[in-house]
Amino acid sequence: MNLPSELKYTKDHEWVTIEGDVATVGITDFAQGELGDIVYVEVETLDETLDKDEVFGTVEAVKTVSDLFLPLSGEIIAFNEGLEEEPEKVNTDPYGEGWMIKIKISDASQIEELLSADAYKELVSA
Repeated sequence: MNLPSELKYTKDHEWVTIEGDVATVGITDFAQGELGDIVYVEVETLDETLDKDEVFGTVEAVKTVSDLFLPLSGEIIAFNEGLEEEPEKVNTDPYGEGWMIKIKISDASQIEELLSADAYKELVSA
C-alpha cells in the first residue's frame, strides 16, 4: 500500500495536501484498491461551499458507488476534469493525476484533525 508521508489522510479514505489556503483532495491507494476499477467520478459541487464531512461527489467502480466526503470545510474551487475522460487515473495514479478537487479552506483549525500516514495505516490495518 502506497502512503506518502507528506500527505494527510481521513478516516473516509481521502488524502489531502495543503498549499497555503488551498487543499487538494483525492482518494487513497487503499480506497481505490478496495473499490476496484473506477469507471466514473462525479462532482456536482464545484463553486459550492460545504462543511467538513459533507458529501462532495461520488466515485463509481465496476462493483459499487461510493460517496466522497469533504475533509475540510471550504469552497470547492476546482475539479480534475481529466477524470471525466480518464477516471481510471484514480486507480493508476491516485496521488498524482488522479486528484479530484481543490478546496479553498475556510477553517484552518480542521487541518489538525487529519491523520498522519502512520495513523491512517493503523486505521486500515486494524
